[in-house]
Amino acid sequence: MRTSIHRPESLSEPLRRAWHRAADESPDYANPFLSPEFAAGIGRHRSGARVAVLHEDGEAVGFLPYERNAFGVGRAIGLGLSDCQALVHRPGVTWDTAQLLRDCGLSVFEFDHLVAEQEPFDRFVTGTFASPVIDLKPGEGGYAEWLRGAYPGLARTTLKKERRLGRDLGELRFVLDERDPAPLRTLMEWKSAQYRRTARMDRFARPWIVDAVNDLFQVREEHFTGLLSVVYAGDRPVAAHFGPRSRTVFAAWFTAYDPALRYYSPGLIMHLRMAEAAGREGVRILDLGRGDKEYKDWLKTRELRVGEGFASRPHPVAAAHRLWRRPVRGLRNTVLAHPRLRDPADRLLKTVGTLRTSAGGGSGRSGPGRTLPPPRTRTGPEETP
Repeated sequence: MRTSIHRPESLSEPLRRAWHRAADESPDYANPFLSPEFAAGIGRHRSGARVAVLHEDGEAVGFLPYERNAFGVGRAIGLGLSDCQALVHRPGVTWDTAQLLRDCGLSVFEFDHLVAEQEPFDRFVTGTFASPVIDLKPGEGGYAEWLRGAYPGLARTTLKKERRLGRDLGELRFVLDERDPAPLRTLMEWKSAQYRRTARMDRFARPWIVDAVNDLFQVREEHFTGLLSVVYAGDRPVAAHFGPRSRTVFAAWFTAYDPALRYYSPGLIMHLRMAEAAGREGVRILDLGRGDKEYKDWLKTRELRVGEGFASRPHPVAAAHRLWRRPVRGLRNTVLAHPRLRDPADRLLKTVGTLRTSAGGGSGRSGPGRTLPPPRTRTGPEETP
């Protein structure tokens, strides 16, 4: 086995085709976050982004996208943004993890959404977590019929709110693949406001993330398309989602809505419309991503498992990194796993977010030059990450 290292945005066309071929040969790698297009979209804005290509008998058979800092600490590419991570490889290919890390110049490689199939990484997994998905054709009647049978009250209430929203603001219209970039800017403003009022890190206050999302919005390839979906009431956008899709998997990524309309449950309306429309387009799975949220429990048809951990080789930097990162991840996971801890922590974060935005004069601004909607102090169960 030989390893070569490349910039993801500079990967040659033959290597991109070999990556696609490896992904096509296993359903574990159908997620768009595992595509060379996603890696290139991140790589254009992250100087440490690389792809390790595994060669066997002169043929490219495996691809690991990652990021590396100056100290040799590595992480899955887009860690904190990507909801699916793996070394994408042809069937039957295996690797020596310590040798792979040496070839990449890494002492440690951190991941938090590793697909379950990655056997050489198994001994480095410190925890596995549910990642809910929606099978868009779980039965003969499709997902909508399944949901009406599984949660008749939820389906009935959401449809009722949808009709009321149409009466109050104008006829509802859903666009699965909106090419006007203006609603994407609105989505990022809504999402920034949500991050701030819930005291979460505002991803869209980071220029490189804004630039990467704008770039991925332009990508329209067979294995990766950046889809902006919008629910309009009349001409007014009330909810929006941006996420990548492959031929068979649509990844729920950034969803937000007009906070003034929260009592209409626009987040749930958006997800139901997306599921219905994506199923008609040939998508088989809507991946909701790791995380405990009430709306995910309502909508999911089953769960996948993803792993979190630190692949490492003997090295002082690896030991120091684990000592620093593992307690932080462990504390967070303990809080998230126990409702008696999670719910008070969530309320505290929302209180901090409210105080922070109030201290800023109620402007709801996040980043220079971006005006956001006023903050709100109460959120519904459909508030999406």
